[in-house]
Amino acid sequence: MSSTNDCDHGSQSAAGIREKSPRPRVRKSDGHDSTVGKNSVKRDAMGTAMRLLTRVTGSAFAAKYGLNERIDRITYESTKSGMKSLGAASREFKRVTSGRSPIRLPFVGVGDGKKVGDQAPDAQAEEKAVDARKVLWDLTPDDDQEMIVDTIKEFAEKRISPAAHDADEAAAVSEDLRQEALGLGIAMVNVPEEFEGIATGSNLTTNFLVTEALAHADPGIALSVMAPAGVAATLTAYGSDEQQQTYLPAFAGEDIPISAVTVAEPKPLFDPFSLSTTARRDGDEIVIKGVKALVPDAGHCELFVVATMLDGVPTFVIVESDTEGVVVEPDPSMGLRAAGLGRVLLNDVRIPLSNILGGPHRSGEDRENDYREVIRRSRLGWAALAAGACSAVLDYVKPYVNEREAFGEPISHRQAVAFAVANIRIELDGMRLVALRGCSRADQGLTFHREAALARDLAADKGMAIGSDGVQLLGGHGYTKEHPVERWYRDLRAIGVAEGTIVL
Repeated sequence: MSSTNDCDHGSQSAAGIREKSPRPRVRKSDGHDSTVGKNSVKRDAMGTAMRLLTRVTGSAFAAKYGLNERIDRITYESTKSGMKSLGAASREFKRVTSGRSPIRLPFVGVGDGKKVGDQAPDAQAEEKAVDARKVLWDLTPDDDQEMIVDTIKEFAEKRISPAAHDADEAAAVSEDLRQEALGLGIAMVNVPEEFEGIATGSNLTTNFLVTEALAHADPGIALSVMAPAGVAATLTAYGSDEQQQTYLPAFAGEDIPISAVTVAEPKPLFDPFSLSTTARRDGDEIVIKGVKALVPDAGHCELFVVATMLDGVPTFVIVESDTEGVVVEPDPSMGLRAAGLGRVLLNDVRIPLSNILGGPHRSGEDRENDYREVIRRSRLGWAALAAGACSAVLDYVKPYVNEREAFGEPISHRQAVAFAVANIRIELDGMRLVALRGCSRADQGLTFHREAALARDLAADKGMAIGSDGVQLLGGHGYTKEHPVERWYRDLRAIGVAEGTIVL
C-alpha cells in the first residue's frame, strides 16, 4: 500500500436467487410495448459507433472546438477499414530545439488570461488568485464542461458499457474502441491552443468530470483512455518548450500516441517518494535502471513519462518505447484488467539529458516540486476513477434492492439494506466533494496537497468498502460475472495500490 501522507510534502446462494431476482439494466422489450423508445432499433457495434460519431459531429461541442473535420476523418476511415487504427503502432517524434519559454495554462481568475510561467504556486500567486476571484465554490459545471461531459457520457453508455465485460475477460481494450474514444478529443482538453489543442486555462475540474463519466461505464477502459491525456497534461504543465513542441502536437492530431505516466513499482508498501528505479548521469545522457508496474496498454505505448530517482531527487523523465533497453512484459491483474496492464523493464536505458521533464537545467528542488505536483494531480485522478465506479455501483444496486423480493416484500424494506445503500451515497458524496475541492483549488493556483491526500485516502478506503457493499447487497448474484458489480469491486481494490498514470 502506498503512502498517502503528502500533506507535509507536498448469503444467499446464486441458485436460490436466480428464480425471482430481477436483473437491472438488462430488461428487454417483448416487442409489444408501444411506449416511445422501448422498441429501439438493434445495431451492431459498428452501427452504434457510427451513429454516435455522426451525432457528435453535429454537436455544439464539436463545432465550438473544431472537431468536426477530425471526426469526419475517423468516420471516413471507419467505413473504409472497419474503424482500424489511423496510424502505425510506433512513430518517430521529430525533436524540436528552441530557446523560448514553455507554454503554461493560466489559472482560473488570475491576471488577464495570459499564459503564466513554470513556477509552482507560491504564497504571492495564491494571494493574487484569491484577490482576483473571490467567489463561492460553485459545483455547477459551466457550459463547456456540460457539453464535454454529456458527449463522453453518451459515448460511455453506447460503446464502453457493452464492451466492458469482454475487455475485462481479454485483459485489453479493443483497438477500435480505443481509437473511437481518443477521437473524441479527450487529450486535446489538456493541449494548449498554440499546439492545436482546446485548452485555454487550468482544467483539472473538467478532467475530473470526464474521468468520472468514463469510469461509470468501466474503470479499466477509463484508465486506458485517460492515460494519454495524463501525459499531455504533464507535458503542458511541466514540460520544457522543446518537449512541448516535440510531443504535444501529436496529442492534438488524429493519431494520438498511446502513452502513460509510470510511477508504481512491483514492491510491497510502495512509496512514490522513495523509488527503486534509479537514474545516473553519464556525460550528456542519463542511464535508467528499474521496473515499472501497472502500466496501462504497456505493450502498445509509444511514450512513457517515467518516475525515477536522479541525484537523490524523485524526477520524471521522458522515454520513448523504442529506446534500446526498454522491455515490456504483460502483467494482468485482479482489477482494471481492461486497461491491459503490464510491466516496463528499464535495462540501462540511455536517454539525453534534455528528456528530463522540464529540461536539463531544471534544479533538483524544482524537479522534486514538479514531481510532487504530478503525484497530487494523479491522486485526484484516481479519486475521479473511484467516484465513477462507486456511482455505477450505486446506480446498479438501487433498482435491484427495490425490485428483489424476499419474504413477500422488497429487500430495501429491511433496515440493514436501506442503511447500506444510504451509506454508499454518503461516502460517495464525501469523496467527490473533497476531490472536486482539490481540483478547484488547483485550477485557481492555490495549494491543494491536503485535498489530494484526503481524496486519495477516501478513494482507497471508502471505494473498496462501497465495492464490497455492492457485492453483498446483490447476495449470490454479486459474486457472479452475470452482474458487473464483482468487476467494479475488483477495479476499486486497485485504487489503494496504484500511483501515477491519471494526471488531471
